[in-house]
Amino acid sequence: MAGIPAFNDDASWPSYFDIPKSPEPPKAPVNGFAHFDWSPVDVQDEDMGDFKVVNAGIGFLNEKHAKPFFLAVGFTRPHLPWYVPQKYFDQYPLSSIKLPKTMANDLDDVPGAGVKIAKPKGDHKFIVENKQWEKAVQGYLASITFADGQIGRLLNALENSEYAQNTVIVFFGDHGWHLGEKEHWRKFALWEEASRVPFIVYAPGLSKTSGVSERTVNLMDIYPTLTELCKLPAKKGVEGNSIVPLLKNPAAAWHHPSITTHGFGNHAVRSEKYRYIRYNDGSEELYDHDTDPQEFKNLAKDVKYASVKAELAKSLPAVNAKDAPTVKEDKE
Repeated sequence: MAGIPAFNDDASWPSYFDIPKSPEPPKAPVNGFAHFDWSPVDVQDEDMGDFKVVNAGIGFLNEKHAKPFFLAVGFTRPHLPWYVPQKYFDQYPLSSIKLPKTMANDLDDVPGAGVKIAKPKGDHKFIVENKQWEKAVQGYLASITFADGQIGRLLNALENSEYAQNTVIVFFGDHGWHLGEKEHWRKFALWEEASRVPFIVYAPGLSKTSGVSERTVNLMDIYPTLTELCKLPAKKGVEGNSIVPLLKNPAAAWHHPSITTHGFGNHAVRSEKYRYIRYNDGSEELYDHDTDPQEFKNLAKDVKYASVKAELAKSLPAVNAKDAPTVKEDKE
């Protein structure tokens, strides 16, 4: 396991590798503020913390293991700050940067609770006033490309190891990311950009080549999926659903919308067609992803969709856990 020391758990991780700190520019921040920043760093890939984490993973795969193992390799990039070697920035000249599709006054039909989450007078105001939009997107793309290369190194090592034919691979991100959509940056929201994540599962002998499923799944589905694939006992109380049926048939029938929570009593329900958001104060958003993938038009007040909202609302959590007392959104 490679991760942050604060999350080490000796019972779960008998072998633990702390994530080394990555180099930073001599005078940071360079273009942003605090760690909301982006800039090339004059270093080699080998100097980056993620490169060293992959080295640890490769070393593990090169060892002889008599028992089945669980190896978790976590990457810092593309987490802020977006500091990676210059060559990755060079792949995305500023003149070629395409900004995300946005709409003026996009927050006009968003309830106050949603606008409060967006914080348009925070990050986005800074970005626009300081003419940093293209540079920020460049830093994000550069960081993703760097991370992609490190993932490739790890997968190559697995493919060249004796475990290539009997190892399940799960690749996922822990959240999405806004780059100015809805005048919002970072995560911390219930819209598609913040909630949708990369999620790839490869199970030897089961996964379909280039198989893509349009079904709505959730990161809570990882645990029951792995227990089924590894023929381990199912654990009571787990709310996720095994996606093994979708690995066998990506178009299989599936009746599980994906639920996302951000803050006490604030939830989103995502079906294949709709995203329904209900905030703790009862205000709502509804988007039709067949016709409005950017979520520009909030349909929640249109009486034509009353039955749609009622059906989606059936999937809202019946119990709301209390907020963690130490949560501070401005830390990321």
